[in-house]
Amino acid sequence: MAISTARIAGRRIANGAFIAFCYFVTAIALFFLAAILWTLAQKGLAGISVQTFTMDTPAAGSPGGLRNAIAGSIIMCLLGMAIALAIGILAGTWLAEYSRDGRYGSAVRFINDILLSAPSILVGLFIWYLLVKPLHHFSALAGSVALALVAVPVIARTTEDVLRLQPTSLRESGVALGTPFWTVIRTILWRSAGSGILTGVLLAFARVSGETAPLLFTALNNQFFTWNVSKEMASLPAVMFNDALSAYDDLQRLAWAAALIVSVSVLGVTIIARLLSREQKST
Repeated sequence: MAISTARIAGRRIANGAFIAFCYFVTAIALFFLAAILWTLAQKGLAGISVQTFTMDTPAAGSPGGLRNAIAGSIIMCLLGMAIALAIGILAGTWLAEYSRDGRYGSAVRFINDILLSAPSILVGLFIWYLLVKPLHHFSALAGSVALALVAVPVIARTTEDVLRLQPTSLRESGVALGTPFWTVIRTILWRSAGSGILTGVLLAFARVSGETAPLLFTALNNQFFTWNVSKEMASLPAVMFNDALSAYDDLQRLAWAAALIVSVSVLGVTIIARLLSREQKST
């Protein structure tokens, strides 16, 4: 009995020590996160003004803003997501409904999982070799393709997981009425899994909106406003990269302002994705 009591007391002490260590590590992580957010808000708000949204990126010592970079980021992200949506949703649907656990499907799924964790700089280098080097110039279109390749694995994986969660009765009810299976997928399964697929799309958008390396290899940068996707185009991540390394305070303030805009945008999209995911679980 004494041995058993001592053993229980030892386990309680070990459990208490482990819980205290977890609290300590969590507090350290939250402290550094709060420090990062405070620095971002403090320095980023100092660079936010009306000119930030109405003027293009300037030379050092000249007034300017981030209008061209904001528009460029929106254009390339939307174009890249349009490409990623078509490929990712169809690939995820094929993996979930047609391939299932076949050998070819398992190989595609394995490659997709590798791409999920692949460094984005490799994607940028690949698109540079594929679209930039042969054409002998950078372009926003190449940047959009690079962002699409970063987003496709996220959308494909999410689509597959959400479709696999749909009850078999949905498929059987449609097929029993003589409906082609592709019509069952389009009219029943996609609608039933719509919120989950949308969550994956938003998470993919949140990831690509802050990517810098693929754009440096493909879209490069542009100090002027342009809608032409066949030419170089500015983006917020590129402005952050270039101006943060500058020796001029005004350009550094613009870099912090760009970082704040990107962070707030990603935070907003992530919150929307979490709310949609919570709504799907409740239903």
